[in-house]
Parts: sequence; C-alpha cells; structure tokens
Amino acid sequence: MPHKFDTQLTGAAGEHLVLSRLLSKGFLAAQAPRGTRKADILVNFLDGDTHCLIQVKSRQSGSDGGWHMQEKHESVVDQDLYYCFVDFQPSSPDVFVIPATVVGPALKKDHETWLSVPGRNGKSHNPTKMRRLRPHMHGMPDDWIEEYRENWELIEQAGKTA
Repeated sequence: MPHKFDTQLTGAAGEHLVLSRLLSKGFLAAQAPRGTRKADILVNFLDGDTHCLIQVKSRQSGSDGGWHMQEKHESVVDQDLYYCFVDFQPSSPDVFVIPATVVGPALKKDHETWLSVPGRNGKSHNPTKMRRLRPHMHGMPDDWIEEYRENWELIEQAGKTA
C-alpha cells in the first residue's frame, strides 16, 4: 500500500530544501514569516538594493508529475517573484526554478485549452479555480520545464538586473 504523505510536512521539507540550496550557493536567503502573502523565502542581494521573492511548491507523487496551483496564480507575474517547484519523487529531489512571468501565462493558456477541448464522452469541462503546473502543458513546447531544472542562475541574474 502506498505511503500517505502529510502535505504540510512536504511543504515544509520543500521550503527547507530550497533554502538550503540557496544558502549553499552563497545567496543571502531566509524564510519569510508564516502567512506572508506571495513569498515563502526572501532573497536579498548584498551588492545592491535588489531582492527577489520565492514561492515554493512541493510534491511527493502524482501521475501527471504536476503541482497544485490556483486560478489566482495566472495573474501573478511580478518580475521579482520566482517559483521553486520541488519534486521529491526521484531518489534525489529536483527543483525547478521558474519566473512568475512564465508560470502565470503557462497556467492561463493550459486552462483555456483544457476548457476548449471535450472531456470524457465528449462532454465539456467545467470551469474550476484549480490549476496544475505540469511537465507537459497545453501551449508549451515538449520538455519546456527542463530548462528550469536546478536553474539557480535565474536567481543570480535577478540580483544583477533588478
């Protein structure tokens, strides 16, 4: 029988993993206070006034390899916000570092396409507030997510361009 994971523990593990990776790469990073809107981790760059915010999404399993999102994430496209999608399914966890400017439009296009195609037995899909960020999404190239696997350079670039 498969092991049932506590989603709160999975979320906390993901945040700690991302924080550990950031610190080990020399970023000044800290967990945001619980309940902080939009950010789980704050990154400050010592050589300027720039910063970036990171929201962590974590998963243990799932047939589509995706992460739960909400309709509200479609419109979150802040230049200083990055998502770290943690996949605990492989033996060594992977982190996909993706700018919010990519995530929002991808979720929107995927959901619009899903609504426009018939579901089982030719019936229309019903609108929902739930979204999934997946490795294979409507409107995105095959393997689109691979360019973001462990792409911590995006965070480094954020410190140089902001």
